[in-house]
Amino acid sequence: MAIELLCRKIGMTRVFNEAGACIPVTVLEAGPNTVVQKKTPERDGYSALQLGFSDRRRKTLQKPRIGHYEKAGVGPKRVLKECRVSAEELDQFEVGAEITASVFEAGQKVDVIGTSKGKGTQGTVRRHGYKVKRKTHGTHEGYRRPGSIGAGAYPGKVIKGQGMFGHMGSEKVTTRNLEVVQVDAEKNLLLVRGGVPGHANGIVRLRPASAPK
Repeated sequence: MAIELLCRKIGMTRVFNEAGACIPVTVLEAGPNTVVQKKTPERDGYSALQLGFSDRRRKTLQKPRIGHYEKAGVGPKRVLKECRVSAEELDQFEVGAEITASVFEAGQKVDVIGTSKGKGTQGTVRRHGYKVKRKTHGTHEGYRRPGSIGAGAYPGKVIKGQGMFGHMGSEKVTTRNLEVVQVDAEKNLLLVRGGVPGHANGIVRLRPASAPK
């Protein structure tokens, strides 16, 4: 278990390494994350840190949530998430402490968890990659239709898991084993090789790779 840092996806750009090769990277604003609460095995049954990210106006919150932040001695936060940690890691942080991008280092493998972009309702061609039918004899207006979706006599029904049209995107996605190219501790910026799920200004969670290659 390790820290899952809350980050804001700023956008994509490119950098050049010492050999002059162009590397596409995603820029993430990694905090600072503020420890709002500590969950202990004795009181809660598990050990975790509750992290807050991005300041929020006080008047936009309900009184119970305001009291929660005042008890921790921190300002209101826009995003509040928990991350499971070990008992040893839990003792390293106190309520009100700030966690910055310096917990990661260049060359480290990380996993990025976010919500993919919503695409609305899509057909089977775009959603599942079905082949477009040939525009020839016998095919009328159904060039992008799925075709037969079930058997005849047996089992006589549509099999579970059949690819159909429907809502696409806006799902939890984990991109694994991305490389941290650069760490700017002063500006709390992380440059991660490749793309990460979600739209610009979206919130993602960054953690050390659970199964690094």
